[in-house]
Amino acid sequence: MIVALIIACEVGFWVLLALGLAVRYLLKWRRTSVVLLLCEPVLELVLFIVTAIDLKNGAEPSWKHGLAALYIGYTVAFGHYTIRWLDGHAAHRLGGGPPPRKPPRYGRARARHEARLWLRAVYGAAVALALLQAAVWYVGDSGDVGSLRTFQWVALRTVGIYGLIALGYWIWPKKAPAGAEDAEEEPRLTTGKERVRS
Repeated sequence: MIVALIIACEVGFWVLLALGLAVRYLLKWRRTSVVLLLCEPVLELVLFIVTAIDLKNGAEPSWKHGLAALYIGYTVAFGHYTIRWLDGHAAHRLGGGPPPRKPPRYGRARARHEARLWLRAVYGAAVALALLQAAVWYVGDSGDVGSLRTFQWVALRTVGIYGLIALGYWIWPKKAPAGAEDAEEEPRLTTGKERVRS
């Protein structure tokens, strides 16, 4: 049941996101789109509650509970970033806004971009670790928490590997070809006033 709920939450995330952006840019219902996009965190809350109830009802902790914690951590850290990124593209394609800036590809700008993404991964891993630790304490000595501990190590290893990759961009920055421009900007939500001015 937990795995099915994780899949449902992932599908629900993309459905709500598509509806929110379509309502914002095709129907011009900004308030309705905000309500739809604010429903995104509810999916993670539902997954958290169902996972907690499953453990409370005596389910043996397993990889499914660990996967749920990692999923929640990932969406907490990268969900808003993904929404901003897609909103920039929707504003351009559907709302007549300027094309969104691409992430930097070269030099220190790329290294800073990768470092910011790594910090998001650290944040997501911290959320997952906290949820997994809470589950370990909740189960206590009465159950086997080995799978939950395994997923804690998965979160730590993932952050470590990602950190090494981000560090690589600092140590060996990619040089831009002659004449290439490389602007650095994070994707952000656009407003109606910005689209009018552009």
